[in-house]
Amino acid sequence: MQVVSRGLRPRQERFLAGSAFAFVHLVLVAFAAIAPNLPVGDVSILYRQWMEAGRTSGTWIGLSEPSVYPIVAVLPMLIASIGGIAHFTLSWLVLMTVLDGVAMLLLWRSRALGVRVVWWWLAFLLLLGPIGIGRIDAVATAVAMVGVVFATARPAVASALFTIGAWVKVWPAALVAALLVRARHRLGVIIGAVTVTAVVVAIDLVLGGGAYLLSFVSKQAGRGLQIESALATPFMWAAALHLPTERVFYDHTILAYEVEGHGTGYAANVSTPLMIALVALIVVLTTIAVRRRFATERIAPVAALALVLTLIVANKVGSPQYVGWLAVPIVWGLISGRESALRFRLPAVLALATALLTQLIYPWFYGAVLGTAPAILLVLSARNVLEAIMLVGALVELVRMARYRTAPTSARESAHAADTAPASLSPKDRTAGTMDA
Repeated sequence: MQVVSRGLRPRQERFLAGSAFAFVHLVLVAFAAIAPNLPVGDVSILYRQWMEAGRTSGTWIGLSEPSVYPIVAVLPMLIASIGGIAHFTLSWLVLMTVLDGVAMLLLWRSRALGVRVVWWWLAFLLLLGPIGIGRIDAVATAVAMVGVVFATARPAVASALFTIGAWVKVWPAALVAALLVRARHRLGVIIGAVTVTAVVVAIDLVLGGGAYLLSFVSKQAGRGLQIESALATPFMWAAALHLPTERVFYDHTILAYEVEGHGTGYAANVSTPLMIALVALIVVLTTIAVRRRFATERIAPVAALALVLTLIVANKVGSPQYVGWLAVPIVWGLISGRESALRFRLPAVLALATALLTQLIYPWFYGAVLGTAPAILLVLSARNVLEAIMLVGALVELVRMARYRTAPTSARESAHAADTAPASLSPKDRTAGTMDA
């Protein structure tokens, strides 16, 4: 791919990338239409019903009643309904394509080891399948991807964009946390996040939705162990072995398939403490790495990847669209300098494999998952193991960064390392690399 990219003239390369973007999204739209198990069912049923209720009776989720999503999630649904409820699903797919197109245009100049990063992202979307554009998560991912473009040069702008994404679907808040390693720009990061949050809260209060502003928190709290989650894997195998205590059932309140049996309640309850413990570990390791003056440009995407993977692996919910979140921290790592790109090559490859396995699980063979067929459970288990491997890898990388005082490998990274260096140090001291025993 690198040879192809360098062998083309700029106009030819842009045409090829544009054609690839169109092809990938046409395939995703086609799969959304023909694949089994309603890959855009949330859009065509739930989101559409919510917007129809709002337009006809004035009952809006997040404003007039509780919602499973933060309040800004209503905005893209409302935009998709402008062309009429009858065309809601098509309008949604067009909207997702436009948002991805904007992100791709802004990401176009970014390269990793001589290759434009958009090629990796397009491959990831194609392998992930229609779920990559068929859920509200796709909006948050596109907005966060734009934020990544500004993460190095304009952290405050990136923080604002990540926060907008978090008010669509909570997970981009992890990206804001990762940005805070940039000591020199920390105030700007905080201002960007607080400003967006203040605007969202003010508008919500004006519209009369204050009582339901945080309803998405309580809505998620009562969930059981969803069948695709990593924590559910042993219980799904128990169900496959027809153990009398295990069963897969549909929760009509949460609108998701869950596994129930001996130990599932404990696994669901332990997910939140486990997530908190992992987040605390990541914060500690990141803080130590920053104090050791490791290049902050390289710390931030690793911390972001570790935090996002924690939200996936330690989660009692394992919805397939969660895998789409991985694209953002991986692209961030790929565009954050040569050393960072080298370290993110393996996660980038593993994420592609994870995306492909996820598409096989949903939508193509989801019926087999519900029936606990051993063959598809092997695929599901392999996907969950890959996610765990990536999480362990990110934690190991943070430990490595926390253990060493490493010299930044470029002038650009040296400037970022200086963000956290004491003012009394000389330029030589700021970049000197020493290993702690």
